This record gives sequence, C-alpha cells and structure tokens, in this order.
Amino acid sequence: MLRNAFEPWHLILIIAVLVLLFGSKKLPDMARGLGRSMRILKSEAKALKGEGTTEAPRPESATGH
Repeated sequence: MLRNAFEPWHLILIIAVLVLLFGSKKLPDMARGLGRSMRILKSEAKALKGEGTTEAPRPESATGH
C-alpha cells in the first residue's frame, strides 16, 4: 500500500509549494534551524540513554553557579 509513496515528482511538487509559501530567502534559515533542532534532539536522546549507565558524577564548577 505504501510502496513507492514518494516518487520524484512528489518531491518536486513539495519543494515548489514550500518555495511559493515561504520564499527562497527564508528556506535556508528554516533548514538551518531544523538542523540545529535535530542535533539538540539527538544529543538529548543520547543523554537519556546514558542515564541508565553508571557514570562518575561530574563535579560542580568552582565558582558556585
């Protein structure tokens, strides 16, 4: 049923609609923001996975913040 869900013309149509809606100048900024969000999500997921393991506690900073 979902075989061949996205054919090349589907992707071209999606890109054309995005350019029409947001303009070509805003798309790189949006893609950059999405990339940053994905990196943050990945790092948080790795941190949650690492919580179950036994690690040495990290010392607090010397300034007391």
